[in-house]
Amino acid sequence: MRHGRWLLDADANQPLEHLDLRGLPEVVAAQRRWAAVARRAVRAGVEPERVFALAQAVVARWWEQAYGWERETIWPRRLHLVAGGDAGGDLERWRIVGRDAVVFPEVVAVAETLLDPAMAELVWVDSGAGRPRALPMDGLFCRRLGERVGRPWLGPLAAADHGGPLLAWMGSVIRLRRGTDGPPGYDNDPWWLRQEHQAATMAGQLRVLGKEKKAPGSGTMWRAAVPAEQRRLITSTIDSAEEQLLQLRGVQTGPTADVARRLLRGLGHSAGLIGNAWKRTAVAAVNGGVPLEEVARWVDLPVEVLRKMLTADRQEDDR
Repeated sequence: MRHGRWLLDADANQPLEHLDLRGLPEVVAAQRRWAAVARRAVRAGVEPERVFALAQAVVARWWEQAYGWERETIWPRRLHLVAGGDAGGDLERWRIVGRDAVVFPEVVAVAETLLDPAMAELVWVDSGAGRPRALPMDGLFCRRLGERVGRPWLGPLAAADHGGPLLAWMGSVIRLRRGTDGPPGYDNDPWWLRQEHQAATMAGQLRVLGKEKKAPGSGTMWRAAVPAEQRRLITSTIDSAEEQLLQLRGVQTGPTADVARRLLRGLGHSAGLIGNAWKRTAVAAVNGGVPLEEVARWVDLPVEVLRKMLTADRQEDDR
């Protein structure tokens, strides 16, 4: 950012060099706030770049989900402004080109929140502290986070995204307090950002958008054949099951009945999530042009059984 301009990646194969921020003083103000947040990170012993990357991943995931948020009015206004007044003519491209500038105030606010020990304490309280429980939809942490980013209604939506970078950070905070390890391949460092959670770059997204426009709905590419909302639901459901199972690793202490109840309820919930992801993936594959016979072979079911299952699932979704 320089002189009221947001500089863009010159290698992203798009003609703009910068975005005009003169109509967005909150973005300019966030740049000044970031300097203080970065100093706070250093005092906490964390590299500011890691804090920023995690906060950006959290907000970029919200950005992808915001299509379905009827109460979200802040980002559309900013996006139209950086697009010169109206992004509607090429909305998908502007959502890619303008994202980092539009969401920057929220990225700074999230970074500030994640560095706040008082907010980490709320995560511990939400987890049940000494009596482990699944994180609630109306937890104190996510509610307060929504308020900090100027969206009091956001808390339950953030809490429901179990497989995202925010819930991964919360899981690390909880495991550190409990003194338990994550499964192989996980790290209890709250600032460790898994590769699949990293925010997609502008250049990468523009390349994908170009490929999808060349072969829309052809079935040759998963992202071209399966709508973005379906892909997001599949990923989110898988991530939710993974995070639910991860939370169960620290519950095998206490009275037998309490432990068994928590394990069985948690495992049952995870099994339901996996089954949901399984059905969504099968439906997406068939709708994307894969023969039903092929899908049935992959899931080891008779064709007619799979057909009835998918038909029933579609009818349930239509209600």
